[in-house]
Amino acid sequence: MELVKPAIGLVFWMVITFGALFFILAKFAWKPILGMLNEREKTIADSLEQANKARAEMAALTSKNQDLLNQAKEERNAILHEAKEAADKLKNEMLAKAQQEVEAKIQTAFREIEIQKKAAITEVKNSVGLLALDIAEKVIRKDLKGNAEQLEYVNKLAKESNLN
Repeated sequence: MELVKPAIGLVFWMVITFGALFFILAKFAWKPILGMLNEREKTIADSLEQANKARAEMAALTSKNQDLLNQAKEERNAILHEAKEAADKLKNEMLAKAQQEVEAKIQTAFREIEIQKKAAITEVKNSVGLLALDIAEKVIRKDLKGNAEQLEYVNKLAKESNLN
């Protein structure tokens, strides 16, 4: 049973050795170890605080970047809308101008056709008048006795006349 029960002298020396070791550690080792642990704890807390600040700044920058992106999209959409409106306006102006030009050309063509029509009618009237004078002159020169002979002579002269 000696193994289970230590001797009193051994217990005495173990207590003195433990006390001396405890005193030396308390005097020289505990303060530096506790100081280093406190410093390490403070460093970890500062690092966590900086990480939280960095995370908050990153979230703010992400939000700001998203706002800038949304603003850029809105500006792009506004510019595209303005460009489309300008293109539509230009297209409508060009169509209106082309339509006015076409209408002006049509009016000019109608006036020209009217002028040529009047000229043609005048020329036909003049030709018919000259033809009638020519026929009348020939009829008067010939001394005819009956209406049938005059009508036959007029038809003969009309056929002989050159109608253009």
